[in-house]
Amino acid sequence: MSDVVPIELACLDLAGTTVGDIAMVERAFAEAIATQGIVPGTGAYARAMVHVHRSRGCPKIDVFRGIFPGNEAQAQAANLTFERSYEGALERAGLEPVPGVLEALDKLRGTGIKLALITGFSRTTLSRVLGVLGWHDKVDLAISPEDAGGRGRPWPDMVLHAVLRLGVADVRHVAVVGDSESDMLCGRRAGASVVAGVMTGVHSRERLLKGGATHILDSIADFPGLVLSDDLGTTRVASPAR
Repeated sequence: MSDVVPIELACLDLAGTTVGDIAMVERAFAEAIATQGIVPGTGAYARAMVHVHRSRGCPKIDVFRGIFPGNEAQAQAANLTFERSYEGALERAGLEPVPGVLEALDKLRGTGIKLALITGFSRTTLSRVLGVLGWHDKVDLAISPEDAGGRGRPWPDMVLHAVLRLGVADVRHVAVVGDSESDMLCGRRAGASVVAGVMTGVHSRERLLKGGATHILDSIADFPGLVLSDDLGTTRVASPAR
């Protein structure tokens, strides 16, 4: 008997997975920490940007809390600058979807799979992103950490929020796809049967596997072929989470 679990819900990351805005995000982080006295060319800046890279996929405010531990006011100020910088860049340059993503979304929805975007952006920034992309009618749900009680990745809350909101009866019928280790941890902790890492973002194959990726894909364009495949249960690259 086949061990294939049919996918009913796909939870998709934004930056680096469905949208190619990695450089834009990096610049916004750099501008944000510079307003707090951490400038390029210093050891503090190098350490802060290493933390940014390691924390990709996590809520932006949590990233700044890690850079400015014990100083909530400074973290909030940096986060506000980040949002203003990133949203300003959106208005000037727009956003480019990752090649093949629109076809992937259409193919998934055409088979009845529900789609949820999950992100570490704030609700305000997420709304701006959806508006710039014109994706309000492309997905069933778009979730920021605020929508799930405040906890973002690597916690499972946003995926579980999508499960509840979209009426999925079993977490095993969920697939998660992202480009960061925190995406993978989130999907595994939520109980998703497919946790796919894509190579279009910030983290290496090794980091994705460390986070618990069940599959590694070149890009989101390969995702429909994975979750709609009859061979899904036999193509895993990682052992079940401990």
